[in-house]
Amino acid sequence: MKSITIAIACELAPGKTLIPIIKRLKELEKNGKLSWEKSKIIGLTHGSGVQELIQPYCDETYSIGEGRGGEKVKKNNIELGFLIAKDSFKALSALRGKAIDLLITCGNAGDVRKSITAAKLLRIPVIHIEQDIYNPIETIAYANLITTPEEKYKDFLKEIYSIADRSIRNIQGYPMASYVDDFIANGNSILKEKEEGIEKYAVSDFVEKYAVSDFILVVLGGDLKASNLKDLIIAIEKADYPTLIAPYRFKKQLIEDLVTSPKVKVLNEFVDLLGLMKSAKLMIYGAGMGMTIEAGVLEVPSIKIAGFHDRQGSVDLANELNIPILEISQIAKFLSDFNNFNKTEDISKPNGEKLLKNSQIAIEKVVEIINNFDLKNPPKSSGFKSMKAIWNQRAKYR
Repeated sequence: MKSITIAIACELAPGKTLIPIIKRLKELEKNGKLSWEKSKIIGLTHGSGVQELIQPYCDETYSIGEGRGGEKVKKNNIELGFLIAKDSFKALSALRGKAIDLLITCGNAGDVRKSITAAKLLRIPVIHIEQDIYNPIETIAYANLITTPEEKYKDFLKEIYSIADRSIRNIQGYPMASYVDDFIANGNSILKEKEEGIEKYAVSDFVEKYAVSDFILVVLGGDLKASNLKDLIIAIEKADYPTLIAPYRFKKQLIEDLVTSPKVKVLNEFVDLLGLMKSAKLMIYGAGMGMTIEAGVLEVPSIKIAGFHDRQGSVDLANELNIPILEISQIAKFLSDFNNFNKTEDISKPNGEKLLKNSQIAIEKVVEIINNFDLKNPPKSSGFKSMKAIWNQRAKYR
């Protein structure tokens, strides 16, 4: 095979999973160690900031929509169906006519649903990298191959979601951990610029801007609902400690309207967090797998806010990394004494050594899967029965 065209579809955190895989593919390709001579990478971006992130690794990029955002009013099925259809058409337009040989997806957001739907219509084979098997997108049932980060999750996919064994591979880790480590090692966190809605600052700039040297970092991600925010802000203000809030999935103004303490500052919705995380005295986050991986690699003392999912892959990983998982009421109790007793001493730093080691194993295994993937005769997807099983499981969280 002389050439191959690979499409990747991702939001921000899944993009950090795919980058080290693409980099490794290109490295092996350059050395003539793959089953093709030349590859073309097409990026399908979903949400804010991801185009800036993956563009250096892609030959072309196309937007296939935006996330719904945690602060918005929940849409009814008709409205949601219209938006999914609209963005699926964007994905179809981005994939059509480009002779794409393979689609790679990652994560559990709308980009996966839209891009796999489009690939199914165009008969493009799909490899899906699943990091949180408890709450996947329904359409992974139509992926030809699904990877899991640990062996124990294979049985869950088979028994709960009726995914065929032929379609499952264990890659033994999280490739994203390598991205985080490289990002910090290469000094990227000291950039200062504005581009594509992302603000990047050196930590020293934040010290000057907000007059803090030690601070708590609070990240509001997809594990939180708008109804949680008022109680959470009240809880973090009990610390009476310099605090920076990264709204992430919520509008900045929405959070600022809830803040009463002059010690609490709200950042823009999308900021380059890794440098801040590395320097924070404590991080409190309401987010899933991506943030848990970042906390583990950076070994920052952290508290994960218990989300609204009964089971979650990021909860499993947080437990493995010894990151405490607390309800908002428990966080309020902890932070009420924070300033007086400096309780970060009571929070052990996550041990990211194993996470990093396993990420390298995972990257190599994914690259091997892609390199040996039979494009003309891929594994048969599990199909409608599996999609219905996933739909029924997800219904518990709606």
